[in-house]
Amino acid sequence: MSRTLKASLLALTLFPLVTTVFTAHAAPKEMTIGAIYLDTQGYYAGVRQGVQDAAKASEVKVQLIETNAQGDISKESSFIDTLVARNVDAIILSAVSENGSSRTIRRASEAGIPVLCYNTCISQKGVDKYVSAWLVGDPMEFGRKLGQAAAEYFVAKNITEPKIAVINCEAYEVCVQRRKGFEEALKAKVPGMKIVANQEGTVLDKAISVGEKLIISTPDIDAIMGESGGATLGAVKAVRNQNQAGKIAVFGSDMTTEIAQELQNNQVLKAVVDISGKKMGDAVFAQTMNVINKTPPKEKVIQVPIDLYTKADDGKQWLATHVDGLP
Repeated sequence: MSRTLKASLLALTLFPLVTTVFTAHAAPKEMTIGAIYLDTQGYYAGVRQGVQDAAKASEVKVQLIETNAQGDISKESSFIDTLVARNVDAIILSAVSENGSSRTIRRASEAGIPVLCYNTCISQKGVDKYVSAWLVGDPMEFGRKLGQAAAEYFVAKNITEPKIAVINCEAYEVCVQRRKGFEEALKAKVPGMKIVANQEGTVLDKAISVGEKLIISTPDIDAIMGESGGATLGAVKAVRNQNQAGKIAVFGSDMTTEIAQELQNNQVLKAVVDISGKKMGDAVFAQTMNVINKTPPKEKVIQVPIDLYTKADDGKQWLATHVDGLP
């Protein structure tokens, strides 16, 4: 047999083997990612949809294991323990508590599982040690945008010493920072402003009750600031329930269908600052894949865009572009 023929036969023999090796190497790996949401409505429903859509569009086959922590630290801890036992490739979460979630996140990190936060997380020291990335809209800037909108409203109304009540979600540090940014920006343009009350009301039903009590106990307030979506909608409903529409303005946070409808109406709600849940979900999934693929972000804290809506037309347009109701 000639040398040329032998070489040809050898090449034909090896070709299937080479093809098999190449194909096996190119085949996408299956990923399992745990995702924890603080709620199933509003912003977190949008985050969930963003994560799910990004996972479906991924070239890698991704299995999502999801749960709703309902703001319960024990549920969050138990679920993360389950994810650690499953040895998932990564965990995505909005931490229930800056301090209370630290120990659980540390367990996951020490088990070799990357943890990525969105919106809320643990302390900066804990982030540096145990978190691969934290995606968040700068809460101070978030508050400043709302404070600037409130200032423009009061200046236009010639209200030089506005009295403002706050319905808060300050169990989370981001909400504290939102209020501080709000006060800073408002005071810069309306130095006579005064926060006359600040009470917790993250959940809608409680926010309505808190808002009504604030209006009754402080009848001369000019506005209510809502630090979260539930607080915002609760404030609007409280104003309407107390027949104060057109007298007390609301400046709020976190878009939903009902909030957009109230902004479109523009009788009570005058401005909303928002971080898109869907965009956040898409962004945190993308960073999760980067971390899994050993290409983590250069900076652990990643800023995401913040949107301000102040006009009736803004609410109308939001509704037209969010027909599924998810922010």
